[in-house]
Amino acid sequence: MKPVRVRVSLPAPSEFRFFSSIQSFQEIPVPAPPSKFCSQCGAPVTRRIPAGEDREREVCPVCNFIHYRNPIPVVGCVPEYKGRILLCRRAIHPRLGYWTVPAGFMELDETLEEAALRETREEACAEVRLGELFSIVDVPRAGQVHFFFRAEVVNGQFEPGVESLDVRLFAPDEIPFDSIAFRSGVIALRRYLEGPEKGLVLDAVRPGAPD
Repeated sequence: MKPVRVRVSLPAPSEFRFFSSIQSFQEIPVPAPPSKFCSQCGAPVTRRIPAGEDREREVCPVCNFIHYRNPIPVVGCVPEYKGRILLCRRAIHPRLGYWTVPAGFMELDETLEEAALRETREEACAEVRLGELFSIVDVPRAGQVHFFFRAEVVNGQFEPGVESLDVRLFAPDEIPFDSIAFRSGVIALRRYLEGPEKGLVLDAVRPGAPD
């Protein structure tokens, strides 16, 4: 089997500042508060630095189980059909009524590709052919990492799913950037429109960063 080579482009610092300084979007909520009780034995947990580690963790003083809190993957795609981009208008909170690319939390026993396909079916009732993974957006404050694929709508058929009020095709110059639900979606759309030449691009959303 031949190794897979992925070209990764890091944006200039000015580009990071542009994305992190968008002020018109609601901040993505911070991760859920820490657990109060051990998931193994039910005893109250404490915060301390375990031996051999460099940061505080939630540790059970009874059974010594360490409760690790790791970033959550969010997966989506930017579906295109005849030169236009398919967007969904959210029917759920947060950001009810705002537009988004099809995306959501990855499920257990799913690959990244399977998650992107499922979310597109759920939100847009559309079948897509996935292309390359072109955008990864770190969202440290929310404890999330967002992955976006290029995609092509297979048969031109789509309609609102249960989580969408509307589903619509937009020409590139018609995309309502002021009404996109989350900043990671803005980043993914802008990276998509830059074309595939850059390969996989890594970005980050850091609220409060200076312009």
